[in-house]
Amino acid sequence: MTALAASLAVLATPIGAARAAVTDAFYDRVFVLAAHEKCGLFEPRLIAALDAAALQARGAALRAGSPATDLAAAAQRARSRAAGVACDDRDLGRVKARVQAGFAGWSRAARMTFPGDRSAWKGDRYESRLPGWRLVQDGATGGSPVRFGLVGRGPEATTPTAVVSFVGRPRPYAARLVLRDTDQSPRVWLAGNGLPPEPARRAVFASASRAAPTELLTEGARQGEAWIFPAQAAEALSRLDPRETFVIEFLFRDDSVASARFEAGDFAAARAFLAMGAA
Repeated sequence: MTALAASLAVLATPIGAARAAVTDAFYDRVFVLAAHEKCGLFEPRLIAALDAAALQARGAALRAGSPATDLAAAAQRARSRAAGVACDDRDLGRVKARVQAGFAGWSRAARMTFPGDRSAWKGDRYESRLPGWRLVQDGATGGSPVRFGLVGRGPEATTPTAVVSFVGRPRPYAARLVLRDTDQSPRVWLAGNGLPPEPARRAVFASASRAAPTELLTEGARQGEAWIFPAQAAEALSRLDPRETFVIEFLFRDDSVASARFEAGDFAAARAFLAMGAA
């Protein structure tokens, strides 16, 4: 096996099998994406799968302790190497076939879990007659369950939504998503309680609320409220480091605030998984 073929053999395996070499997995996926951009190797659906795989490999490498600067350097080396490979290179042809075989089943997966350090995003690409969770992470504020994610009938139409089932509390008058402002504070923040100081935070307020349909409630919950956020909330979350946290805050008339903490995790990778379209 040649050096090129050997270095990319990991692409023939599912994402989870490459955890022992997460930085190499990230390099490999960036190389293949760059080679595709140059040579047009794959169909759009497989490219969406590779996008998700590259983002998840990056998240796994960061959680394993790889510095972001090292990953940026690895990505640059991968792109430079792809720029120097001829489109009719025999080894590249073998890699193309291996990628197509390795990701064929993965790209057809209807559901996938994207684990993080403490929590996980659960993605669902099934078409549905009724709106349901396309991507969701479970949390809580006190003893009240909170779910946050993307809601829609299919992966093409998803709305950032928080669903809360308060026990023994009045209805909040507002909800907001609080996270690092990546424009004001471009460096990742991992200290303290997970959120940076106030000047480096951004708050995105929910634009509407309504009674939550049964299919969005946690198991055992009889009622709840769905707070609908603008699309910019999802875009802001996609720019966070996978190790960061964000908070959903519910505001009450007595000036109290109920907070539910979530892990950014592989939100960007999970969105790329949904972008592959309905299963």
